[in-house]
Amino acid sequence: MDNMQENTEDSIREFILDDHPCVMAQSLVADDNLTIRDYKKITNINTPSALLEDLQAYLESIDEEDKKFQTFIATFEEDHYEDELDFENSLWKLLSDLNQLDPKPWDKNTSADPSSSKFSFSLIGDSFYIVGMHPNSSRKARSAPFPMIVFNLHSQFELLREVGRYTRVRDIIRRRDKDFQGSINPMLEDFGTSSEARQYSGREVEKDWKCPYGFDKKYV
Repeated sequence: MDNMQENTEDSIREFILDDHPCVMAQSLVADDNLTIRDYKKITNINTPSALLEDLQAYLESIDEEDKKFQTFIATFEEDHYEDELDFENSLWKLLSDLNQLDPKPWDKNTSADPSSSKFSFSLIGDSFYIVGMHPNSSRKARSAPFPMIVFNLHSQFELLREVGRYTRVRDIIRRRDKDFQGSINPMLEDFGTSSEARQYSGREVEKDWKCPYGFDKKYV
């Protein structure tokens, strides 16, 4: 690992461990179950293909028998966004580009329709809950040291539900988020209540907000 990558990882770990409200993220740092890759800029022409390749390798490395949570973080250290809408537009453009490159059909367990309450972003046959972060986010928990996108496997949240831990973990995180900022993130809702696409960028989107892109299911 070169010094730049090491500094990137140290910055992320410090950000998460510094009283961050997400206890799941803190446990990931403690268990050293973060995979972090930097792509310089979201808009670089080779970013989507490089990210897709790394995500495929990440998925192949996961032991399905291992019940510990794992997550993948894509960082963009050379990017800067003055406001939340600019970041949101770049995030969705990248997700659309990834979808166009994805050789596999959409995860059959979730919907490809961003307006559906069953939507969860699919890549390489697996759905991910996406968490966008950048320094100018209005939510302190999303104010990462540089722009980054967290790819959390949807199946891991379903596992929490199966073992009866989801509600307890959710409530702890929301309580800590309220203590951290004085209010609960107004965009947070349980999967199946409304489209999780509204949560991805971290911005408090309008009631009539619609995802700027549609996604190809790639039936085979």
